Amino acid sequence: MYIQLEDGSEFKGHSFGYEAAVEGEVVFNTAMTGYPENLTDPSYCNQILVITYPLIGNYGVPNRSKTHEIYDFLESDHIQIAGLIVADYSQAYSHWNANESLGAWLKSNKVPALSGIDTRHLTKKLREQGTMLGRISPEKMASNTAFLSNTEVNLVEKVSCKQVMEYGSGELHIVLVDCGVKNNIIRSLVNRGVRVSRVPWNFDFNQLEYDGLFLTNGPGNPVNCTKTVQHIQLAIEKDKPIFGICLGNQLLALAAGAKTYKLKYGHRGHNQPVQKTGTQQCYITAQNHGYAVDDASLPSGWTRYFTNLNDQTNEGICHKDKPFFSVQFHPEAAGGPMDTTFLFDEFLTLVKKTKFG
Repeated sequence: MYIQLEDGSEFKGHSFGYEAAVEGEVVFNTAMTGYPENLTDPSYCNQILVITYPLIGNYGVPNRSKTHEIYDFLESDHIQIAGLIVADYSQAYSHWNANESLGAWLKSNKVPALSGIDTRHLTKKLREQGTMLGRISPEKMASNTAFLSNTEVNLVEKVSCKQVMEYGSGELHIVLVDCGVKNNIIRSLVNRGVRVSRVPWNFDFNQLEYDGLFLTNGPGNPVNCTKTVQHIQLAIEKDKPIFGICLGNQLLALAAGAKTYKLKYGHRGHNQPVQKTGTQQCYITAQNHGYAVDDASLPSGWTRYFTNLNDQTNEGICHKDKPFFSVQFHPEAAGGPMDTTFLFDEFLTLVKKTKFG
């Protein structure tokens, strides 16, 4: 099978997934582990994922056990990527929690995958030229074949829940706006003893009584989520605590009046260093995003919360006086470092303070 890029580049590899033609935005992830979590992360919806770590599949795919009606070891209920590209696929796997091989899992989810690809060369091309559209196909395609772009497509609508869903119990009620939520965000809240109402991306959550608002990660261009932004703008007027992650960071910024832009090749991996504004504190974070907040556009009252130390881009915003903050990285990890899980505790501390004084 072949992977072809919109610049005409072509790579030939061996199929170990479902054999079908697919198209999508080609992106790369630098993490050494965590492929089951990455493949089921809704933020990768409709993307062809290149994993830079050379050996993939050696620990198989975990079992499908559930707690609180969500999978314990996966970030959604199915594989979200359009296709997978690796250098070397290990057909033999070994792990205490392995349920099946990566190849078998991909086939059952009808997701194409290629091995034997020079992922180092492919990744360098994506870094130098920027993220490109691509196609996986059993046959060579004509060099002038058009590629379909997802830029104007609202991928959030595709991955968001379709109805309100309830999780956990407790004295605090958190409304979670599902723009493509990773399961570990729900786990991280429920395990802290709160009740979570998960609502669709376009649901008017302002009609609900809640103690705190959570804006989740998700795929695609944040400007496509106009209804979500409108609802967040109304929520800001209530002064109840708001916490956003990844796409949630961008949506909070848009609601505040700031602008976002597309990064050249995005941040995807488990090794992104961020620094907290006004301190010497640095954290290693897991990330998966292709857009960022334009610092220069932040309105009065808002400030940068974290900075990416690799390229100095915005990694979070916060309000100077009100209980609103968000981060571009993933403090819940899954997979990745857990350096910043304390942000969940800080959010719930704000919620308790606002509710009980």
